[in-house]
Amino acid sequence: MSEKVSNSLVMLFRETFPSLSVFSLLLEIRRQLRGCHTVLDLGCGISSPLRHLHCSHIVGVDGWKESLDKAKENNTHTEYVLADVTSLRTKFKEKEFDAVVALDLIEHLPEAGGTMLMKDMEWIAAKKVVIFTPNGFLPQKAFSGNVLQEHLSGWSSEQMREAGYKVVGMYGPRVLRGELQAIRFRPKTLWVILSELCQWGYIRWRPESAAALLCTKQVNQGC
Repeated sequence: MSEKVSNSLVMLFRETFPSLSVFSLLLEIRRQLRGCHTVLDLGCGISSPLRHLHCSHIVGVDGWKESLDKAKENNTHTEYVLADVTSLRTKFKEKEFDAVVALDLIEHLPEAGGTMLMKDMEWIAAKKVVIFTPNGFLPQKAFSGNVLQEHLSGWSSEQMREAGYKVVGMYGPRVLRGELQAIRFRPKTLWVILSELCQWGYIRWRPESAAALLCTKQVNQGC
């Protein structure tokens, strides 16, 4: 491993610590986005994990104005767009971005809406589509006054593979996590460590048992 890569990983670990699950997720996303210079981040929220990747040009999209305003304050992206993710083709062009990413978004749409979202993402992406979502339906109600936070659908590894996506298990075993992907047991530190050990020793290759799914589709051979 080169010194430059090693220093980059150390910095990423420092920026995400103590959230080991986020660090693991970003390692996977970082690998998937290699060679992608422009990124569209859908449902970016107030503090998108992608801010830690320091992409050369990353556009954040959210349908909740208060969240987008907070993202601007946090300087998470290079550009911000207030938009409904169900009408992306009216805002963006075909193959406009190298990669289109949706982290914790598709489950906030009904299943038919989620299917359409994937098609729109594949239309906008020139190289790759990346989707991160809970494994199956994870109940979540609206909070902080944001009605868009409610979960309306659940997605399995089988569904995503049928849609043409490669799937990696994330966040350790599903049985260890509850609403908002929080560890269910105490002491929390112990179970976080056990979750990560399971993540790298087993769950990554067994997404059907994972708490969450990282799904990727290459839409062009250039990435």
